[in-house]
Amino acid sequence: MNRIRRAGNKGRFYPADPSQIDDMIYYWNSIIEENIKDKSILNIKPTAIISPHAGYIFSGFTANIAHRVLSNSNAKRIIVIGPSHHVYIKGISISEFDKYETPYGYMDVDMDYIRTLKKEFEYEFESQAHFLEHSTETQMPFIKKNNPDAKIVEMIYGNIHYKKLYQIIKYILKNPENAIVISSDLSHFHNLETAESIDQNCLTGVANKNLAILNSDCEACGITGIIAIIDAAIRFNLKTQLLDYRTSADASKDEERVVGYMSATIY
Repeated sequence: MNRIRRAGNKGRFYPADPSQIDDMIYYWNSIIEENIKDKSILNIKPTAIISPHAGYIFSGFTANIAHRVLSNSNAKRIIVIGPSHHVYIKGISISEFDKYETPYGYMDVDMDYIRTLKKEFEYEFESQAHFLEHSTETQMPFIKKNNPDAKIVEMIYGNIHYKKLYQIIKYILKNPENAIVISSDLSHFHNLETAESIDQNCLTGVANKNLAILNSDCEACGITGIIAIIDAAIRFNLKTQLLDYRTSADASKDEERVVGYMSATIY
């Protein structure tokens, strides 16, 4: 019997009805078509993306443009890497469920590749950490919509140094059939002016592949993943391209408790 990772956040972070997600994506894509001046960005074939993971009404546009670009990769498998929000993890947990539920149907988990990772790296499967983890789950409807034939690998990290996460990313990137999604929001609950100032450090760090800025001046819940993928970009001589930045204030109009969202591609 297949073990299924249920979509525990559907109806909360994103609609449970796929037609409602379709409507959102259609609307976001229409904005992209009307407003992006350099449409060559949309043709990038990425090795990885950085994508936010808040509710779709707040960060969906920012995530959507990244996943739209990711669809160019034609990856056989997509490894989704996000921080744990609910369960303490020392190190990293790689999901060993057989399938992953989304509003668009089930996604296949690449258990053969996970067994390969298990031979190469030490990790534990902490099933409780995966059940409601939204940092990874919010990426899955986008992947199922844009890369319907790709298998997925879900990785959740906790207390881990970015250099150890980099070692796993390095191994993943050596296979051209792979693509990576790094899940992260930016600063949390500052006023708008402060949030934008702090987030600018993150944007600069990613755009310029500057590990010093990211290590010291970027506030992000998935900072370990961001630093690890930018370290990989430096070592693999990959380019980075910012795709979108906005804050929760754009949707909520609340400028006192703001969360920042960024998307970028690494190619």
